[in-house]
Amino acid sequence: MRISTLSIGSELICGEVTDTNAGRIAELLLGGGLRVLRHMAVGDSEPDIGEALNELALKSDAVIVTGGLGPTVDDVTALAAAHATGRRLVVNEALKEHIRTFTAKLGGGHASDRQAMVPTKSTIIPNPTGTACGFHFIHGGCFFFFLPGVPSEMERMLSETVLPFLCERVMHKKVILSSLLNVYGLSEPEVDGLLKGAFAGNHDLQMSICVTFPWIRITLRADGDTEVAARTYLQDAVELVRERLGTAIFSEGHETMEQTVAELFDRRGLSLALAESCTGGLIAKRLTDVPGSSAFFQEGLVTYSNTAKQRLLAVPQEILDTRGAVSFECAAAMAIGVRTAAGSDLGLAVTGIAGPDGGTADKPVGTVFISLATPAGSWTKGFRFGGNRDYVRTLTAWTALDWLRHYLTEASPFSV
Repeated sequence: MRISTLSIGSELICGEVTDTNAGRIAELLLGGGLRVLRHMAVGDSEPDIGEALNELALKSDAVIVTGGLGPTVDDVTALAAAHATGRRLVVNEALKEHIRTFTAKLGGGHASDRQAMVPTKSTIIPNPTGTACGFHFIHGGCFFFFLPGVPSEMERMLSETVLPFLCERVMHKKVILSSLLNVYGLSEPEVDGLLKGAFAGNHDLQMSICVTFPWIRITLRADGDTEVAARTYLQDAVELVRERLGTAIFSEGHETMEQTVAELFDRRGLSLALAESCTGGLIAKRLTDVPGSSAFFQEGLVTYSNTAKQRLLAVPQEILDTRGAVSFECAAAMAIGVRTAAGSDLGLAVTGIAGPDGGTADKPVGTVFISLATPAGSWTKGFRFGGNRDYVRTLTAWTALDWLRHYLTEASPFSV
C-alpha cells in the first residue's frame, strides 16, 4: 500500500514548531508492516492544502493528514478537504455533542461548533482525549484520514483507528524490523566507502546513513514474509556492518555514548576521575546523567585557570611557563595529577582552546589535548577540531568518552 503523509500548519513551515508527527506516523506504520513513501507540509492555506491533497492522492492509496482541525479561523483543513473533493461542509451532530460534553468536563467555557463541521460522506475518527475528532473518507480510490496536530491525540487515534483500518485492507503485509547502529570516529564518506556494495541487489534489506552531530547513525531495515525471515535478514546485515566498521560502532539502538561507557566501567569494575579545562565539566555532566554512575565516577575537577591546575593537579609551573596550559605536557600532567589526587584507577584530562578568542598561529582555536592516565602508563594526543565554541567542546567531550570506551574494551584508546 502506497501511503503518504501531510502535515498542516504555518508554524511548521515557518520553523516555529518542529513537526514530530510525520516521524511518529512513519514509525507506527512500520510496526504494522506498512511504509510511508512520501511526506509533505503546507501552511494554513485552503488552496495550498487542497493542492497538496490532490497531488498526494495521484500517487497514493492512502493519505494521512495532521493539523488544522482546531476551533480557530486559521484551522481550515476540513474546509479545504471538502472543496478539494467536491463535498459540502456540514455539522455532525454526534461530533457537536462530543465537543460540548468534553468541554464541560474541562470546566465549561465556550464550545465552538466549528470543530463539528466535516465534509459530507465522512466517517468520524473518535478522539478520546480532546475535542478535535478526526474524519476519513475515500475519494478517487484513495483513503483520506484527517487527524488533529496534537501529538498525543494524533498518536492514539492513529493506533486505535487508522492503523487497524489500513492493516485490514492490506492483503499481504511484510514484517518490517529495524536496527540502529551508532558510529563515532569515522566521517560519513568513510562509512559510505566501507559499506559500499554491502547490500547491492538485496531488495529485502534497506540501509540509510544519517549524520547526527557528532555521531553517525546507520539504520538497517529488513522485510520478510515472516518475523523469523525478517529477523534473520536483519541479524545477517548487522553482522556484516559490524564486520566492516569494527570498533567505530559504539552502540546499538538508542544507547548513548555515555551509557556505553558506564556499562563498560561497571563490567570492568574500575574507577574514574576527571580534570576538565576547555569543556567546563561537560564530560562529568554527561557521565553523571547516567543513573548509577556513582559506582565508578569518583570526582571531576574543572581546573580552568593555571592556578587551579597547579593547586589541585600539581601541574609543574615549568610546564605552564614553557609549554602552556594547552599542551601535550600539561594534559599529561593533569591526567596523572587527578588520578593521584582521587586515588582512582583512571584519570582523564582535557585542555584546549574552544574559542572564539585565545587562538594563536601555533595553537589556533580548536586545538585540544586529551590524556588518559592508567595503571600501565598514560596516552596523550593533540587534536584540531573545527567549528564554533560549542562544536569544539562537544567534539572534545565525545572524543574523551570514546577514549574511555576503547581503553575499557581494548586496553588502548588508539586501537582504531
